[in-house]
Parts: sequence; structure tokens; C-alpha cells
Amino acid sequence: MKKQYAVFGLGKFGSSVAVTLEKLGCEVIAVDIAEEKVQEIADQVSYAMRADLHDTGVIQSLGLRNLDGAVVAIADNMESSIMATILSKEAGIPYVLAKAQDELHASILKRVGADAIVFPEMEMGRRVAKNLVSTNFADWIELSPDYSIVETRIPEKWIGKTLRELRIRERYGFNVVGIKKDEEVDVNVRPEMPLEEGTILIFIGSNEMLNKYKGE
Repeated sequence: MKKQYAVFGLGKFGSSVAVTLEKLGCEVIAVDIAEEKVQEIADQVSYAMRADLHDTGVIQSLGLRNLDGAVVAIADNMESSIMATILSKEAGIPYVLAKAQDELHASILKRVGADAIVFPEMEMGRRVAKNLVSTNFADWIELSPDYSIVETRIPEKWIGKTLRELRIRERYGFNVVGIKKDEEVDVNVRPEMPLEEGTILIFIGSNEMLNKYKGE
């Protein structure tokens, strides 16, 4: 059975989440007060509707009790954001992720029941800064204040060698969790498989150890 989600707020963040969830095989209900935003996304999700989330009957009328989760992406309107979070939890939605505009907003959302909070602009800013100063990695995504996942092109000295030979965990303190070749990602990396030229390695590890890595 497909997982089902609701996305409230169809700005750039909300629309991106809704369309991506749909592409991943989920059923998505996309909701926004602006008719033009609803029309823009209507052909890309299971169901799109215009609704004012200040109307307490809206969420109940959607029959959202059986959803797997909801994304509240209305950070620019704190009142609507808080209302959508409260109504989602009252409707019995087990997991609600909410977008916040600042720490105060996040604190209120947590108090009214949000299970997770995201700061997309802040997180993207940190990611861009990390990528600018980390010349050894092509991409850097923080998983927490202490751990990150990064991508790096295979060093020339590693071409033709296997992960077992390279002993990356023992030498550098982080793990190879996947490889990428021609935009295809393989997370079932065989330790005896020789690494090919042009391969992108995906590491996960502590920020301390990743920052110490200087390449080969």
C-alpha cells in the first residue's frame, strides 16, 4: 500500500516536497490558500485543493486520519502554520514535520505537537558554506551537529583498488555508504570490487574526522 502524505503550503519548499514524495511513489494531498499554486501542482500530485487552514473543518473534511504524515510548509504565516500543525495532530496524523522561520516559531510548533522542525533556508546556507570551504568534497550534507554525509570524486591513487585494500574506516575514521557512477547510486558496495575512474564515493562520519581528511 502506498504511503500517504499531506503537504500544507505550496511555496518553493512545499511544492518541492510534494512533487518529490509523489515521484517516490507516495500519494500526496497538496493544499494551499492560493488557487494559482494549487493549479500549478495539480497535475503532479494525487490530489490538490485550495483551502483556508484557519477553517477548522478543512482538515477534518479531508479525511486525513489515515495519513502516514503531514508537512506544514507555511513558515511565512505563523498563525496558519501553528493552526495546521495543531489540526493535523488533532486529526490523528502520526508524524508532522513543520517548517519554521526562526527559533521562536520552532519552539511554538514543538509545543503544539510538531514531531520535527526544519529550517530549509538556514540548512541550505550551512550546506553552501560547507561546500565553499571544503575543497575535498563535492557535496556536504549535515545530518546533525556532529555527523555529515559527503561526496567526493575517487582520488587517482585509489583507482583500481578495493575498499578492503584501502581500509578507509581504519585510516580515516568514516565509512563508505555508497558509490555514484553516471548519476546512479549503489548502496550495496562490495568491499572486494575494484573502484573505477570517475566514481563518486559517498562517506558518512563525524564532522571532526571529515574535516581532517585532506584527500590523497
